[in-house]
Amino acid sequence: MSKAKAYSADSATSPLSLDSIERRKTSERDVQIEILFCGICHSDLHTVRNEWSSVMPTTYPCVPGHEIVGRVTEVGSAVTGFRPGDLVGVGCLVDSDQACPHCRADVEQFCPEATFTYNSPDKHLGGVTYGGYSESVTVDENFVLRIPDNLDPAGVAPLLCAGITTYSPIRRWGNLQGKKVGVVGLGGLGHMGVKFARAFGAQVVVFTTSPGKKEDALRLGA
Repeated sequence: MSKAKAYSADSATSPLSLDSIERRKTSERDVQIEILFCGICHSDLHTVRNEWSSVMPTTYPCVPGHEIVGRVTEVGSAVTGFRPGDLVGVGCLVDSDQACPHCRADVEQFCPEATFTYNSPDKHLGGVTYGGYSESVTVDENFVLRIPDNLDPAGVAPLLCAGITTYSPIRRWGNLQGKKVGVVGLGGLGHMGVKFARAFGAQVVVFTTSPGKKEDALRLGA
């Protein structure tokens, strides 16, 4: 195990503060990552404030963050897809049983043994997993994503949650060329939905109750 600096919350009412957490050593299938950027998702705030207590109560201390971008610092002996220095990302999941029907169908998020990036049972160290508001993270290679070096890593981080949340359903509709897409709300996800749909050739209409967002909607391609 190794120590890493992190920002954690000790309770539902306390602010995030500097802390020290344990990270596991790199096993044969692991990738160790120095975290450069981590997006701030509203799910992080919900979890820190224990606002999902009825379905996923928060275990404290809680280190949130699931939009992680960083550089590989070490890889396990069986890792073939990554090497030190690679720019990579980690999203909402860091492990699963990798054997159930869901995993074999590439929908590990439905795995009954899915391990989320934070506030999820940690089968390696015990306790719960800690997220990306920290210096480093060690993740099974199957849950690490390669990021092209020509992209801005700070801009990529939110794509690992807010981005895929809109990209996935848009792509599920197939070819959007000439089709119409309606986006309800121009917030964190909405503005990405506009940009994606526009890039794929759709006519995009934004529905908003905030007249002040009209200019931004038009600028983004609605």
